[in-house]
Amino acid sequence: MAAPSTQALPEGFQLLNYRIGKELSHGGFGIVYLAYDEHNEPVAIKEYLPPYLAARTDGALVQANSGENLAGFRHGMKCFFEEGRALAKISHPNVVRVVNFFRANETVYLVMRYERGKTLQNLIQHQKQDITENLIRRVFAELMNGLREVHTHKLLHLDIKPANIYIRLDGSPVLLDFGAARQTLVNEKPMLTPMYTPGFAAPEQYNDRENLGPWTDIYSIGASIFACLAGYAPQAADLRLEDDKYVSAKKIWKGLYSDQLLEIVDWCLELDPMERPHSLRILQKALMDAPDEEEASPGLLGNLRRKLSELGWRGKGKKS
Repeated sequence: MAAPSTQALPEGFQLLNYRIGKELSHGGFGIVYLAYDEHNEPVAIKEYLPPYLAARTDGALVQANSGENLAGFRHGMKCFFEEGRALAKISHPNVVRVVNFFRANETVYLVMRYERGKTLQNLIQHQKQDITENLIRRVFAELMNGLREVHTHKLLHLDIKPANIYIRLDGSPVLLDFGAARQTLVNEKPMLTPMYTPGFAAPEQYNDRENLGPWTDIYSIGASIFACLAGYAPQAADLRLEDDKYVSAKKIWKGLYSDQLLEIVDWCLELDPMERPHSLRILQKALMDAPDEEEASPGLLGNLRRKLSELGWRGKGKKS
């Protein structure tokens, strides 16, 4: 029996009707490969192989790395499979497209459309000068078209961040990696450690998971826009709950971006879920309604909220 390993499948390995090309990335869930289908068209394949629960044995087979991890490994695999089932029902240009999912090698694989481009995180790190207010508004307003479709299917993403927002070569955004969302797809008591990214996760993801909703993803959108402006994430929400050191975007970048955009960021990053926009439609409209410079004013967000409430928003609103 071969020694346990988390080594990637080798180049040329035949996985059903897919041929493995190379490893693209790996993380807490497993490995993503570039592969080719029977028509030699590129696809991305995600393999469930969490290194803290499982290892590869006897060539390609994947098994729990200990008896005590067996239940967690199987539960995670079920969730991973349900992720594929849920995403396969969603066909939207701004959401990663799952074209197939199957069991093989004692694990599960998700086959996704292969996209060409780079992540928003990559742009922040290497081309921050290109991240203008117009780009931010366009990317996030368009991304929310896809996220609204996700929410329509009673699914939350729960890990929106620049690293999970892919920018195609034509500039259109794609929402990637629903790994945290898969834990909301099963009814059993969770057996896996909740997945979230400090700085981008909303406070209820730490201490009130019964109160997750669209407003939770909205917090992450605000944090992602903050990262576009700052180059780094805001203070983690769990730390903010203990000692909130968040300085408003409007105070930090006053005069560098429109007051309206900065107020939107602060609105999304409210610790109290009821203080945030409760609807992606409301937030999307706010991002698309870019004010003229001469119209920007400290009271703009209050006026905006009053207008938006007429469209159906019933949140309490941000305190002035």
